[in-house]
Amino acid sequence: MMAKKPPKPAPRRIFQERLKITALPLYFEGFLLVKRSEYQEYEHYWTELRGTTLFFYNDKKNTMYVDKLEIIDLTCLTEQNSTDNNCAKFTLVLPKEEVQLKTENTESGEEWRGFILTVTELSVPEDVSLLPGQVIRLHEVLEREKKRRIETEQLPSTSPEKEREPSEDYVDVLSPMPACFYTVSRKEATEMLEKNPSLGNMILRPGSDSRNFSITIRQDSDMPRIKHYKVTSVGKNYTIELEKPVTLPNLFSVIDYFMKETRGNLRPFIYSTDGTFGMFISLLY
Repeated sequence: MMAKKPPKPAPRRIFQERLKITALPLYFEGFLLVKRSEYQEYEHYWTELRGTTLFFYNDKKNTMYVDKLEIIDLTCLTEQNSTDNNCAKFTLVLPKEEVQLKTENTESGEEWRGFILTVTELSVPEDVSLLPGQVIRLHEVLEREKKRRIETEQLPSTSPEKEREPSEDYVDVLSPMPACFYTVSRKEATEMLEKNPSLGNMILRPGSDSRNFSITIRQDSDMPRIKHYKVTSVGKNYTIELEKPVTLPNLFSVIDYFMKETRGNLRPFIYSTDGTFGMFISLLY
């Protein structure tokens, strides 16, 4: 089997932002064609395997994923015959859905199959056709994933109820709030989005009182438009005040809702790690 060049890693800033958002270790990455039950056609994504989750990005330079797939409960991985001899095609059979994947070539397909089975079965598959160096990587990932799961199981929980709470999507490892939350006013949020559209187009901010929140978004069409949505705290849940209100378990899910409903057109506004945010704030005053 001919060795191929591995995919070029994302620049360090992008890597750091993705790590901050996902809070999971990166095991493998590359382009995949993905077809989920709600997709009419295959979607082309830059895909990362982090822990036991596949994160899908519209572009390898995007810091925020547009969709994700938890595969820890993978039932089986079935290979399919492809009419294109240059690509691999297989199906991930999960308890609630079946997801079809296609790769750019047969070798990357074998790598994806190897890494997916390694992290879900916690063992390196014996039937993978990979080079010795690639197999060594599988064993390294296996040890990292075993260690990660042990550490996750050892995390203290305050109560049994806490364990049953839904896991938080889009989590910042250093903060209990989504990374796009800023303590700014309606006007300041608008100016941040207008002056720096490349950093994202959605900000979570405090509401008019200390209990509730607001989402400010910037939509680009013929003429850019700013919109604001009220997010009301109701018990332990949060309700987005829409024509048909949507209630979600946490603020991370609120951000995920806007992203998924717009198929990734709305992206959290995340300032870069080089101190750019301080410059934004200084310009506002």
